[in-house]
Amino acid sequence: MFRPLYSLPLLALTATPALGATYFAKLSAPASERIIARDISWNCGADACRGATRESRPVLLCQGLAKKAGRIDAFTVDGRAFTATELDKCNASAKGQKGSSIAAQ
Repeated sequence: MFRPLYSLPLLALTATPALGATYFAKLSAPASERIIARDISWNCGADACRGATRESRPVLLCQGLAKKAGRIDAFTVDGRAFTATELDKCNASAKGQKGSSIAAQ
């Protein structure tokens, strides 16, 4: 009679969805708003944005934010900072950049 109660915590653990990666972007210009770009909803403050998703293409997420918010000074994924090369690739599509295109990269 009490055996189903023992299996309830185990069922709760298996029913929990996997958490996505956490992203943080420091912006060059303030953008205090919510920005939805690619598969992520960004919550932006005075100079930074945060978001989380299961999307596994951080460069594309960075580019999507840059298109809407402008140049990004720093970008981290679960605590790992983008290299200068990755950040340059991200900022190539930043809002306000002349002649920028993802396809040109």
